[in-house]
Amino acid sequence: MKDNDVSNHQDQWAFETQAIRTGVIRSGEREHSEAIYLTSSFTYDSAEQAQAVFAGDEEGNVYSRYTNPSVKMFEDRMAALEGGELACAASSGMAAILGMCMGLLKAGDHVICSRSVFGTTVTVFAKYLDKFGVKTTFVDFTDYQQWRDAMRPETRLLFLETPSNPLGEVVDLEIMASIAHENDALLMVDNCFCTPALQQPLKLGADIVVHSTTKFIDGQGRCMGGVAVGRKELINEMHLWQRAAGASMSPFNAWNFYKALETLNLRMEAHCRNAMALAQWLEEHPSVEKVHYSGLESHPGHSLAKRQQKAFGGVLAFEVKGGREQAWKVMDAVSFISRTANLGDTRTTITHPATTTHCRLSDEDKARAGISENLIRVAVGLENFEDLKTDLEKGLAQL
Repeated sequence: MKDNDVSNHQDQWAFETQAIRTGVIRSGEREHSEAIYLTSSFTYDSAEQAQAVFAGDEEGNVYSRYTNPSVKMFEDRMAALEGGELACAASSGMAAILGMCMGLLKAGDHVICSRSVFGTTVTVFAKYLDKFGVKTTFVDFTDYQQWRDAMRPETRLLFLETPSNPLGEVVDLEIMASIAHENDALLMVDNCFCTPALQQPLKLGADIVVHSTTKFIDGQGRCMGGVAVGRKELINEMHLWQRAAGASMSPFNAWNFYKALETLNLRMEAHCRNAMALAQWLEEHPSVEKVHYSGLESHPGHSLAKRQQKAFGGVLAFEVKGGREQAWKVMDAVSFISRTANLGDTRTTITHPATTTHCRLSDEDKARAGISENLIRVAVGLENFEDLKTDLEKGLAQL
C-alpha cells in the first residue's frame, strides 16, 4: 500500500526530505524500512482480478521483468529528485541509454552526440544504432555552432554529458535545449557526474535525464543499474521496450539504490569538498601540467558550472608532465587509492582514460576528445583529504 503522507505532501518537500520519504510502498506488515520484493511473479485473488491487472484495467504487478514494487519505489524517488513525471529503471546505465533510443528512434532518424561522452556510449551510437539505420553525427561538446550546423530535418535526438567524462567540460543546458527544440528534436542529458543533488537538467529545458546508478547514486560500488527520467509520454516508450526486451533492474539492486538516495545529498557535499581541495593542491604541484575541474577558476566552464550546478562534483582529471609512462608511474605508486575505472564510490578511484574507459576510440577521436596519454582521472571518495594527498604524492614526487 502507498504511504498516504508521502503521496499527499511530497510536492511540498525539499530535496533532502524527498530523498528519504518519496515513493514508500508499505506491505500489510507496516515495516518502517522498506521491504525488498524478491519475487519473479505475483498472485491474484481470482482469475477475474488477474485478467484485469494483465489488461491494465486494475493497478497491480504482473511480472518483475517490468513491474516490481522495489523497482517502482526507486523509480518514483528518482523522478521526484530529478523533477520528472516518470522514471524507468534498467539493468545498467548503458541499458538506460539504449532503452530510450530503442523506444524513441527508428530507421532513418538522426542523432547528434557530443564527442566528450563515455567511450561505450560512442560505440552504441556509432556502431550498433547505425546497423539499424539510425545515423549519428559527433560534434565538439562546447561548440554550439557545430550542434546547429549538424541539424537535419530528420534529427530526432541530441545527446550529451555535462560535466563531461573525463575533462569536466560544461555546456549551457538552456542553450542546448533551445537548439534541440527549435528543430523539433529532444535533448537527452547524462547527469551521472552531478546527480540530481547538484544539477537538475529537466528544470533547465532537457527532455530526458539518464544515469548510471552504478556510480554516485549507489555510492559504494556495489550494484549495476541505470535509470531514465522525463515526461510520461517519453518514458512510457522505454517502459514498453523494457517489457519486451527485459533489460530490467533487479529488485535487490533497486532497493540498494533506493536506500542510497537517502544519503545522496550528504555524500555529494563531501565528494565535492574533497575534490575541490585535491584540485587546488594538484594545480600547484610542480609535476602537474593541467587540472581539469570546473570548481577551479582556471577552468573554462567555471562560471557556467557555478550558475548551473549546486557544486562542482567529485570527479577531476589532471595531466602529468610526460606521457603514458609517467601517468602509469603515478598510478602504480598509490597504496590505497583504487586502480579501477568505476567512479562515484566512497573509495577514491584512479584510472588512465586513454587505455581504459576510452580505449576503443581511435587515436584521432581520443585527440579530438582531449584524451591524452598523460591524462589521469580521479573520482574522489570520502577518505581523509590529507591521506589522499599523501597517497598521490608518492607517485607525483617521482616525476
